[in-house]
Amino acid sequence: MVPPASVLAGVMITGLVVLLPALAVVDVPSPDGALVGWLLVSGAGNVVGLLLAYSALREGKVSVVAPVVSTEGAIAAVAAVVAGERLQLGAALLLPVIAVGVVLAATGPTTDLVPADDGSARTWRPVLLACAAALCFGASLYATSKASADLPVPWVLLPARLIGVAAIAVPLAVRGALTLTRPALPLVLVAGVCEVLGFASFAAGSRHGVAVAAVLASQFAALAAVAAFVLFRERLTRLQLSGVSVLALGVATLAAIRA
Repeated sequence: MVPPASVLAGVMITGLVVLLPALAVVDVPSPDGALVGWLLVSGAGNVVGLLLAYSALREGKVSVVAPVVSTEGAIAAVAAVVAGERLQLGAALLLPVIAVGVVLAATGPTTDLVPADDGSARTWRPVLLACAAALCFGASLYATSKASADLPVPWVLLPARLIGVAAIAVPLAVRGALTLTRPALPLVLVAGVCEVLGFASFAAGSRHGVAVAAVLASQFAALAAVAAFVLFRERLTRLQLSGVSVLALGVATLAAIRA
C-alpha cells in the first residue's frame, strides 16, 4: 500500500509511543561502553533488517521471503554457541529439527517464486534482500540478548525506536515524503505494537538461553503460513503440513526438556 520506508517510520513511531510508559516505571540505567555497543548493534540491526524485509515483501511473496528471513534465529543461535553458550544434548539435537520444521512450514510451492516484471523470468532480488535482512536480524537478536542480560527490557528496546524515528521518520516528514494512507494506518499500528511485544518477549526469553530463544522466535514464518491458511484460505502443501507437524513435535519436546 505504501513505500517500505514509510511503513518502517510508522512502525517505529508507534513502537516509541508504546514504549514510553514502560520507560517511565523502570530505573534509568548507566550502561558501560560495551553495553552501549550492544545496544547500537541491536537497534541498528533491527531497523535496517526491517527496512530490508519490508522491501523484500513489497517485491516478492511471503511464501518466499518469510522462510529466508526466519533463518535469523539460526544465525543468532550459531553466534551464541560460537561465543561459548553451552546447550543440553537434547536441546542441541532438537534445535536443528525445529529449524527444519520452520523452513518446511514456511515454504510455499515452487509456483510462488517471484516472476520478473515481464513475467518471462524469475528475479532473485527479494530473496537477496531477505538474506540481508536475516543477517541484520541475526546480529540484532544476539546483541539484544547480550544487552538484556544487564539492562531492563524497555531500555534494550529503546535504541531501535530512537534510530528509526531519527534516521527514517524525521527525514521523511521533513521532505514531505512520509506516506501513510488511511487503509494502511491500522496495519502499521498493529505492526508497531507487535514488533515491540515480539522483541520484548525475545529479550526476556533470551535470559534463559540465547540459542533456544532465537530458534523458537523464528517460528514467526511458520505461524504466518498457518495464519494465511486460516484467514485467507491459502492452501498448505504436504511439505508445509509436514513442517508444521515437525515443528509442533519439536517445540513440545524442547519445552519438556527445558522444564
